[in-house]
Amino acid sequence: MLRKSLFALITFQFLAAFLHSLSFLGKPAATNETEKQLIDLFTNYKQDLGAGFSRSTYDLFTGLSACFPLICVLGGWINLYFLRKKLDSSLFRGLLFIEMVVFGVLFAVMITFTFLPPIVVTGLIFSGCGMAWFYSSRDSLT
Repeated sequence: MLRKSLFALITFQFLAAFLHSLSFLGKPAATNETEKQLIDLFTNYKQDLGAGFSRSTYDLFTGLSACFPLICVLGGWINLYFLRKKLDSSLFRGLLFIEMVVFGVLFAVMITFTFLPPIVVTGLIFSGCGMAWFYSSRDSLT
């Protein structure tokens, strides 16, 4: 059961990264004059952030938004690598606990600040971490 829960977790992590990466393909489009003004300010108004850095809110949002798929890909690749290397179950249990904490905090942030699709996908990752962690005490990878 550990292998199945790990494959589910890895699938959820890569799926979340893929789905979130799709958001980088489109550009925001305004449907009325207020939205047009907001998008213009969001993309073109650059704030002085000190030390010679001048970025728009869109630049900051894009930079932070890129971190979500990257952390999902990192988790998925680490899990896949350690699964293939047949890592000792006690070490894998420790790794899964760390992932459970990280993705649990990420899930709480998503619930607080985002909308349904990222909440659902992050919830699947968090529950996948919990399932794999639970089964890691019972099963071994060998």
